[in-house]
Amino acid sequence: MKVALTGASGYTGGRLLKALLSRGDSVKALVRPSSITPELLASGAEIVPGILGGEGDARGLVSGCDAVMHVAAVYRTAGHPDDYYRKVNVEGTQKLLEAAGQAGVKRFVHTSTVGVHGHVESRLADEDAPIAPSDIYQESKAEAEVRAREFGRSQGLPVTIVRPAAIYGPGETRLLKIFRSISRGRYAVVGTGTPHYHLVYIDDLVAGFLLALDRREAANETFILAGPRSLSQDDLAREVAKATGGSVWPFHVPAWPIQRLGDLVEALCVPLGLEPPIHRRRVDFWVKNRSFSIDKARRLLGYEPEVDVEEGISRTARWYRENGWL
Repeated sequence: MKVALTGASGYTGGRLLKALLSRGDSVKALVRPSSITPELLASGAEIVPGILGGEGDARGLVSGCDAVMHVAAVYRTAGHPDDYYRKVNVEGTQKLLEAAGQAGVKRFVHTSTVGVHGHVESRLADEDAPIAPSDIYQESKAEAEVRAREFGRSQGLPVTIVRPAAIYGPGETRLLKIFRSISRGRYAVVGTGTPHYHLVYIDDLVAGFLLALDRREAANETFILAGPRSLSQDDLAREVAKATGGSVWPFHVPAWPIQRLGDLVEALCVPLGLEPPIHRRRVDFWVKNRSFSIDKARRLLGYEPEVDVEEGISRTARWYRENGWL
């Protein structure tokens, strides 16, 4: 099929681009002019210069396409004002939906995040768990979900919403600071160490995306895509220490002083457009429970993650080391 893709210059979108091309799909990729690289130009995809939410860019992207895979978003940084998240993540999604509807696209796969659930009270949250975003990024992603679902229902466009867990793997930087700190023996878990964190290895996530695109059962459904299991913050630190040969300090750091400091630093930096050296949301990484069920994706899509967290962390650490990141 011919697929319109956003986010191809990013980590997940770039892996998805390669997977689509390798299986014989043709791809049109919307890429900011400043992010167009020689690698993208040589990839075999049709590169459409533009921005998410740009006038006419969405129409040019989806023209002649059978499906849309919408991966691009503004991720969490404190240097952006709140309205920027909504302009890109919500209004940009709306324009893409409208262009897809006008072009007669047959499937729209929209990328959200498990973060829309916020703190998970139960051990395993599924797609019907309460929506409780805790920051502007999560709020904008939750709102974009609503827009996508309502548009699909009212316009007859088959929409599939994917909520990935925390994405990791070779080349991803989400956990790089933790890997570095633990490899150097300079890491302490913040808080109690008992809240769970759920990861998804990049190869498993890409496989899930393709199932969401291909399977008829995916139409008008929402799926959590995560790894085989979550693990506690203490266990995550131990796995990284084992993979890197590093160590974790034998004590925990109280969370509340760092949260208060994050509030203060953000209040000073954000109005100046500066990226704060510490965020309250970064402390949330340690103290909010995030553990999810993938039963629905297994049942309807045949999704089955193959990379357990121990193996995934080992592969990631090895890649970091071989490429001089550790």
